[in-house]
Amino acid sequence: MRIHARQALLPEGWAPDVAIDIAPDGTIVAVAPGTRRAPDDDAVDGALLPGMPNVHSHAFQRAMAGSAERRGPGDDDFWSWREAMYALAASLQPDDLKALATSVYRKMLRAGYTAVAEFHYLHRDPSGRWYADKAVMARALVEAAREAGLAVCLLPALYAHADVGGAPLADRQKRFATTVDDVLAIADELRAAYANDPSVVVGACAHSLRAVTPAELRALVEGSPPDVPVHLHVAEQLREVRSVEATLGARPVAWLLANHDVDRRWCLVHATQVDDSERDALARSGAVVGLCPTTEANLGDGVFPLAPYLRANGAFSIGSDSNVSIAPAEELRWLEYGQRLATGRRIVAARRAGESCGQTLYASAASAGARACGFATGAIAPGCRADFVVIAPEEAEGDLPRTADDTPETMLDRYVFASSDARPERVYVRGRVIR
Repeated sequence: MRIHARQALLPEGWAPDVAIDIAPDGTIVAVAPGTRRAPDDDAVDGALLPGMPNVHSHAFQRAMAGSAERRGPGDDDFWSWREAMYALAASLQPDDLKALATSVYRKMLRAGYTAVAEFHYLHRDPSGRWYADKAVMARALVEAAREAGLAVCLLPALYAHADVGGAPLADRQKRFATTVDDVLAIADELRAAYANDPSVVVGACAHSLRAVTPAELRALVEGSPPDVPVHLHVAEQLREVRSVEATLGARPVAWLLANHDVDRRWCLVHATQVDDSERDALARSGAVVGLCPTTEANLGDGVFPLAPYLRANGAFSIGSDSNVSIAPAEELRWLEYGQRLATGRRIVAARRAGESCGQTLYASAASAGARACGFATGAIAPGCRADFVVIAPEEAEGDLPRTADDTPETMLDRYVFASSDARPERVYVRGRVIR
């Protein structure tokens, strides 16, 4: 099949009249700018963008969106929020999780996410006992994504301890309890079950340095296939940083970089509490920082130092995390706005005069997000999956007046920064329209 787009965002920038040939398996085989539209082409009159990968999601947490916003008896923070999360986690069975996740994943597709990295730690039953099938909760999430039509990188998380140094899990965390052998077995089972589905990837995942020992993290990474994504939460809160530093002798990101070959297949989620040397070393590593600005704001995590990280050619992408918001444009907008509030400057992400801030944010997040999810996507180029979103002038601009100098860059900037309800006009997954 062939799609013909009036304007398309290619790796080298915007191009007019782009013909995109797609193989039956949903892979792009040719991209030809400056091509006339043929009668049988699937015509796209708006702007065609690569689909946005969502590098960090806990689908079940959508059920508590808005329900943890009442002040408690003391100061509320990330740690008090966790108590509400534990209460929700204790109530979900496999069928509940699948139904909830299916709804969440459909919302993601409508919003313009075309792949998700699902960070999964609800392994056991509510009493803390294993289900007869240890992979049943993980499989519920994969099946939810398949039903919704969303590509999924399933990340069964190793969660063995309550804090750095091997502290035993609290009763309310027993549902998360896994050993290295548990998560490797679950991952292997899923890889075998979905070996023929190109929309399913199974990665390697540790919850955090709080939840695993150095030896367990080493065993997890070495026991996983060498080509799968590796994810973990890191440096999200100052209390976490201080605990890791006191126990392991270094700040979290510094410890990881010194003790593991952190490279392009790693995704370090949040990293909002890094110092300057960690920030620059992380940029040099090639790892992706998974930023989730709406959740990070909701939980008081802090603001990642994006501007100097980008100057060091660091890679970042975005995720919906707790799913309090499911909107790529909102994550990008608040990523930039957080930088503006922190620095007192405007147009922080764009580095060159005349460069579109919305385009820089979108293209960078899509490209790095594809790598973090383990899919050949995030760009409109031969060999990539035909995962696209279409934004139309009316979607991007609403009631804003058209002007003579409107450009695709302006349309994308308006989509990110000037729409309170930015949604694509159309979404493609592997060349198939799903919205």
